[in-house]
Amino acid sequence: MNMKTTVAVFSAFLFACTMLMPGVAVAQDGDDDKLRIIAFGAHPDDCEIRAGGVAALWAQQGHAFRCVSLTNGDIGHFGMSGGELAIRRMQEVEAAAEILGISTRVFDIHDGELMPTLENRREVAREIRNWQADIVMVHRRYDYHADHRYSGVLVDDAIILVEAKFFTPDTPPLPRSPVVLYYDDRFERPLPFVPDIVVSIDETKDLKRAALEEMPSQFSDKDSWTWGRAEEVPEDEATRMRMRIDNLMQRNISIADRYRDNLIELYGEEKGRSIEYAEAFQLSEFGRQVSVEDLKRLFPTFD
Repeated sequence: MNMKTTVAVFSAFLFACTMLMPGVAVAQDGDDDKLRIIAFGAHPDDCEIRAGGVAALWAQQGHAFRCVSLTNGDIGHFGMSGGELAIRRMQEVEAAAEILGISTRVFDIHDGELMPTLENRREVAREIRNWQADIVMVHRRYDYHADHRYSGVLVDDAIILVEAKFFTPDTPPLPRSPVVLYYDDRFERPLPFVPDIVVSIDETKDLKRAALEEMPSQFSDKDSWTWGRAEEVPEDEATRMRMRIDNLMQRNISIADRYRDNLIELYGEEKGRSIEYAEAFQLSEFGRQVSVEDLKRLFPTFD
């Protein structure tokens, strides 16, 4: 067997192995109208907090949505850490994913230690390519937490490469660049968040709430990140959970109120004024560029 034949056989073997890898999802015949969305978060809960409502909406319409946490969250608690916490948080997001009707993955990278390395860029590119993503979601690179910022940097840096045939050649390249969307945030400097699409999640707010309630390590443990820093901590765990989830869902009410004019423009006067809960996203210039009308066609709930 000559060198050319050997390379061809090996390449075919790699591609076949890729088809069998966990998490690999290549578009199938007859599924051209179904979208594939992948949402990256820095920690197990970030994706669900920022996009859990639209995730459930897409899932209900038969589209494939995947949450990926780039760290394992193993220091996000004041009473436990390490492998015990990492396993617990992975199980929590798996339970949340079942409620939302989506899939999930947690990278085995220590919380607080995510870096924009070449190897991590490769892993992010592989994840996007394996999912054959039409849409990619992530934090902006101006967020408060280094893990959040570097999540944004890694996705930004990987996007151009997901089409490059010989970058991570063990995974099939995308036929075109995906649309990249940033989660909302309130940071003003160096650049404020500017929403390109604001989506009603009134239909799935209860599912989002139920999914977040599957994360007691974050929202109801006395030693959770939420309550471990609080001056006054309610004794009842159910009260702690309700208060924290109320606070998180209030963010979605605030988004709807803050971007009311956007909702009216997108949904029309009557519906735009009636929406109570919303999630907002900004179109990245690093991915495929689309119009607002294109975004409306991609997102659920728009007629």
